[in-house]
Amino acid sequence: MEAAPGSAPPSPAAALRLALAAPGLPEGPFGCPICLDLLKDPVTVPCGHNFCQGCLQALRQRPGPPDGGGGAGGAARCPLCQEPVPAALRLRKNRALCEVLPLLAAAAAGSSPPSPGAESPMAPGAEEEGAAGEEGAAVLCDVCPAGSRVAAARSCLVCLASFCGPHLEPHRRAPAFRAHRLVAPLRRLEEGLCPRHLQPLDGFCRAEQTCVCARCRAHEHRAHDVVPLEREREHKEAQQAKFLSDAENELEELAVTIAQAKKMVELIKGAATKERERVEKLFAEASEVLATFQKEVAGFIEDGERSMLGEAEADLRWKEERRAKLAQCKQNLENVPSTDTIYFLQEFQALKAAMEENLSPALSFQNELNFTKCTQAVGSVKDVLSAACKNQWDHLQGKGIDGLSFQEMEEALAESRFPDKSNNPACLESRDYFLKFAFIIDLDSDTADKFIQLFGTKGAKRVLCPIPYPQSPTRFINCEQVLGVNLMNRGNYYWEVELIDGWVSIGVVTEDFDPWEPYNRGRLGRNEKSCCLQWNGQNYVAWFGGFESVIQQPFFHTIGVFLEYSEKALTFYGVKDSKMTCLQQLKVSHFVKGQFDPFQNKINDQFASLFLCKLKPAFFLESVDAHLQIGPLRKDCVSVLKRR
Repeated sequence: MEAAPGSAPPSPAAALRLALAAPGLPEGPFGCPICLDLLKDPVTVPCGHNFCQGCLQALRQRPGPPDGGGGAGGAARCPLCQEPVPAALRLRKNRALCEVLPLLAAAAAGSSPPSPGAESPMAPGAEEEGAAGEEGAAVLCDVCPAGSRVAAARSCLVCLASFCGPHLEPHRRAPAFRAHRLVAPLRRLEEGLCPRHLQPLDGFCRAEQTCVCARCRAHEHRAHDVVPLEREREHKEAQQAKFLSDAENELEELAVTIAQAKKMVELIKGAATKERERVEKLFAEASEVLATFQKEVAGFIEDGERSMLGEAEADLRWKEERRAKLAQCKQNLENVPSTDTIYFLQEFQALKAAMEENLSPALSFQNELNFTKCTQAVGSVKDVLSAACKNQWDHLQGKGIDGLSFQEMEEALAESRFPDKSNNPACLESRDYFLKFAFIIDLDSDTADKFIQLFGTKGAKRVLCPIPYPQSPTRFINCEQVLGVNLMNRGNYYWEVELIDGWVSIGVVTEDFDPWEPYNRGRLGRNEKSCCLQWNGQNYVAWFGGFESVIQQPFFHTIGVFLEYSEKALTFYGVKDSKMTCLQQLKVSHFVKGQFDPFQNKINDQFASLFLCKLKPAFFLESVDAHLQIGPLRKDCVSVLKRR
């Protein structure tokens, strides 16, 4: 580049700086195209381009593109010419550049080459640039010698440097700089470059409202409306007044709404605090009520124990004394010598008198422990409280039952959970109660489907190969089902079934049910003449009349079935460790107001018709691995059966 006429030629350091900033490569021929800085530990790739050793190693370690064009595990490509750089290539330093670069850096800084081990001095003009940046001063010329730098007149987006008036003359006169774009002095010139193509931003895309470079216009924005930056600025400046006015109006509106929002926030906080205090007070009062009730129940148990225990202990003492007296009289009579007649008659009369003494008076409580009713009373309170809490919580969430008052809800609760009968099984937790109604079931081989193998009269398993059962008019032919031989038409019945494997349904069916019904209507619970509880491998499902009710309960190996024929109710329980967990109760509910459960509606409409006929236990082995066992009948259950 020739100096402009009438101007002093640039110093060697300035000329070298211009050479290092020549267009075409970042930092000129001695710059790294990756980090855009002066080469450090330069290495040369087979295509002839130079890079910093660290930059090229980092590039080779990056994951390559899907086509395997470069990156880890393949061959990286030169960032400039896209020539492959073999992964096995060993990078070696370019010793010539390693020797030249310190000399060039020293010449550019106007100082002698640094000696090995010497500390790197601060770059010339760094203090001036730092001061200018801190004080907001003008951008300084990048070509002026250190210590005498003046304010820049323009910045070049191609050279990425700022120039004062004299040093800007080459850009104004030399033809080589005609394509360079000069702008007002910029402190950070990299912001004027396209981040994708590293070319000056010289246009504005109105379609995407962004600044673009020449390569952007030629490719991505080729079909868009792109105008010069100055033209777009004029267009935006024409709209500036309106936008500023609109922004000012919105700021004023936001100030008003923010004040209102702050008041609302304070109002919400205050209301929540007051409501929280009231709720905590009510909960404290409710806790006091429960604590008082607990003390009363505990006192009732203690009083009952004390009064009954006193009578029982007195009765025990009397009986022990009488037993001792009778035993003594008996022994005396047995020890009388055969020759002593008078002594014999006396002892005989003493034993007779002891046996004729009045018995102890009957106990007032007549062996009935009244205080044991406390469990039922407290359980009722717990259930009512739980139901009331759930109802009120649903009401708070907007999910309450429409059209029901609180009083009606309590009536429905009492009707569904505590019907008026003394032996309500829902209030009992022990299996012993149900064993009083234990019912022995034998499977009827004349009803078993050909794909069901029976093990005696208690076990049934579904098999893949048909079993050649003899023909029978009561045999199922379309469903893998089997019935019990027992009929139920009065009183209460309880039996248990052990689920060994697979999907199993347990229920009852009317005596007149047609076993030749098709599969869709012949299965238990898919018609109006049967109902069942199904285990499908994930949860329990109650079926009646083709309607189902999913039950969210854990799996129980033993299912208890309690049929109350006179009450027209069928209840399924999960049995574990002599404890009963109610899974589902099928019973007509007289309280139907506001009820929207299709399953319960079906129960209310047609379930009672089941009890117009005699009923039989029924079992459906649904899956190919289904297996069940009637029972288990433990010793306690057998003893109850024997007593009956």
